[in-house]
Amino acid sequence: MEVILMGFSRDIKTNIALFLIFLLVYVITCVGNCIIICVIIFSSQLHVPMYFFLCILSFLDLSYSTTVTPKLLSDLLSTVPEISIGACAIQLYLILLLGGTECLLLTLMAYDRYLAICRPLHYPVLMKWRTCYWLAVIMGLLGFIMFVLPSLLMPLPICYPNQLNHFMCEVLALLKLACVKTYLRELLIFYMSFMSLLIPFIFILISYTCILASVLKIRTTGRSKAFSTCTSHIAVVGLFFGTGMTMYFGPPSMYSSNREKYISVFYGILTPMLNPIIYSLNNRDVKVSLKKVLSKI
Repeated sequence: MEVILMGFSRDIKTNIALFLIFLLVYVITCVGNCIIICVIIFSSQLHVPMYFFLCILSFLDLSYSTTVTPKLLSDLLSTVPEISIGACAIQLYLILLLGGTECLLLTLMAYDRYLAICRPLHYPVLMKWRTCYWLAVIMGLLGFIMFVLPSLLMPLPICYPNQLNHFMCEVLALLKLACVKTYLRELLIFYMSFMSLLIPFIFILISYTCILASVLKIRTTGRSKAFSTCTSHIAVVGLFFGTGMTMYFGPPSMYSSNREKYISVFYGILTPMLNPIIYSLNNRDVKVSLKKVLSKI
């Protein structure tokens, strides 16, 4: 009961080159996200809700990349890249949980910026630490209930030949191996895409529309600081939601396994690497705190 992952190529030289590239990406991802987490934990000036949520984002990115990339690296050097049905199911559910939770987290981070800029007097009351902890717990529970539980209640029987034209157990690719009619599963995928991508993205757009309207009312001297706290988050949202919606809301006629693989590389492997780079390069507080932590070592 195993699934053969077709990956990218059967050429050994190509696979070795891809192995080195993805290994470098994974190392940068682990180092970058671990640095963000450690800096936020050990820097008291970063103990505010915005960086608390950023710390969770780095943890989710690190977990997502670890769910996908090590298996990809081993497959690139394997003569028969395969994965058991059980391991494939676990990888699928972890991808759904981590990806769906990250969508909810990015929405929560947009709401945090909305309160901080548009409702500054109410912010300390509305975003108390106890509230932030409960929001994080509720977000994780919603991620499981909304994205993993429906898949558990509607398992997908897989037919043979069991060759999956992908490098990981991604839901759209697995759908092509189904032994049964996939209409209900397609509705389920549309529901999860709608709840994890479209609705959060609309909410984020509304939040930043309100933020933009408030920032334009601020005097010129205060605008740059207000914008700087949001541009990093906007860049991350654009990368994550843009690639996700391209794949899950694209015309069905455009769906091809190769297209899905390449888009999955971007949002599943490259985006977790880019997130800490975007936040560290565009955030003065993170850079100052990083220098202080490094000076103490």
